[in-house]
This record gives sequence, C-alpha cells and structure tokens, in this order.
Amino acid sequence: MSVAQRKFFSEVAALIEKTVLVETTTGKKFIGTLNGINPDSLNLCIAEAKDETGKVAHRVFLSGNVIAQISSTEKPFDLKSLANRLEKVFPTMVKLYEDKGFIWVMNKVKLTEKGVVEGSGPAAERVQRVYNQFISEG
Repeated sequence: MSVAQRKFFSEVAALIEKTVLVETTTGKKFIGTLNGINPDSLNLCIAEAKDETGKVAHRVFLSGNVIAQISSTEKPFDLKSLANRLEKVFPTMVKLYEDKGFIWVMNKVKLTEKGVVEGSGPAAERVQRVYNQFISEG
C-alpha cells in the first residue's frame, strides 16, 4: 500500500464516531454518526442517520459504489500534536499510532482522543494531566 493510500485510509478512519454528511450518487443525503467503514469497498454504516426529509433511521448501510461524497462537520482530533506535547514530558518514550488512533507512552499507558484508556499509576495520571491541559487549550 502506498503512502498516499495509507494517509487516505487514516483520514477516513479518523471520521469514525464523528458526525458526517454523506451524499449518494442519486443525490440523497444523510447526516449522522459514522459507525464503520470497509476500507476496501468504502461501504459504510451511519448511526442515527437523518435524511433530507428529516426522517431518522437507527442505522443506514450504504454501498461504497453509491457514495458520491463524505463531509466531516467536526475538526479531527490532533493526535500528532498531543504526541509532540507528551514527547516533551516523556522524551523518547512516546509512540504515535496515528492510523490506529492512539498513543503509547512508556509502553504501558494507552491514550486516545478520549484520554487514558489503558494503564494506571503515577505515569498514567501524569499522561492524563498532559491530555487534560491539551484539551483545555484546544
């Protein structure tokens, strides 16, 4: 897979659990939360999808071959900037997995855009404090 393809799929993956507007090739539009996407076919699932008439469906599954456009209404979380901030506090102990949406600190604390999701103790508490400051400055 080329660098461009990896970057594209990383951008698409960053939209998971975000509000998106999807327009089909037939002109139909849905706005809702992107729950899942198949990177090979671009088939996707939108939760609480509202169409242009205001009708809401609990889940809408769309085939990738009918998707004309996917628009994000939210700015993506800047995981790279957070990793850079953490690197200042924990030099050489931060690994960014941007394509997977998380940061490993000291090989024992896992951090996502939601905060610390794995790890405990003083290191995890320090990572969470850096995260909280990063969010408050956002």
